[in-house]
Amino acid sequence: MSIAQESSADFIKSGSTDASAHRKIKLAAFQKAAGFKFKNINLLNLSLMHRSVSNETGNKANNERLEFLGDSILGAVCATLLYQSFKEKSEGELAKIKAVVVSEDILSQIALNLQIDKMLLLGKGEEMSGGRTKKAILADAMEALIGALYTDCGYKCAFDFVSRCIKPEINKVTGADYHKDYKSLLQEYCQRQFRCYPEYTMVKRTGPEHDRTFWMQVCIGDTDYGTGTGRNKKSAEQEAAKAAWDALTKEELT
Repeated sequence: MSIAQESSADFIKSGSTDASAHRKIKLAAFQKAAGFKFKNINLLNLSLMHRSVSNETGNKANNERLEFLGDSILGAVCATLLYQSFKEKSEGELAKIKAVVVSEDILSQIALNLQIDKMLLLGKGEEMSGGRTKKAILADAMEALIGALYTDCGYKCAFDFVSRCIKPEINKVTGADYHKDYKSLLQEYCQRQFRCYPEYTMVKRTGPEHDRTFWMQVCIGDTDYGTGTGRNKKSAEQEAAKAAWDALTKEELT
């Protein structure tokens, strides 16, 4: 059993929402590395508590409310940074950059860089199913941490922390050599807005075997959102996903 697993097991056994003395030592080291300091260490502890813990302990406390709050703070900080940094970009362009920067893929990677995976408190079942490596859990914990920091220390502290984490990602996304993964973006959008997954269907393929062109269609529910072409199915799906992403985000802004 790893140190992180042992910490979760001890926490579940105790049934308390407060950090133990041993846990407080770990949280202190985590704070120092992350560059902030909580006045209420138990609030930081709560931000790292996945709902699987409350499911197993019967205690309703978990990080979901803080995640809800942190999502809004993250959005506000990211929007502010983009608004101040890219005066030449339109609302639509800024919205698309923001959607990428606050995506599950990027937030989960930031969480890994901060070693949030090692600090998570998980229920036994979630621990056994590899919860520490799940992007959704890591991204949610990142948002909960932001919410807890805002609650404990105020907006400026949260703004400074999010800026340190997000600015490098904004630079990557707006760089000339950045290639967007539209399939991932579209999947996240569909899960969040429609509670479903986009479906890809090959419409046709043309050309000889050594020089094929594939035509892939993407549907969300019963609606066709576009067709993409490519030298293989993967690249054609990316083009179709881009068409759908552009259409959906354009609709959202009108």
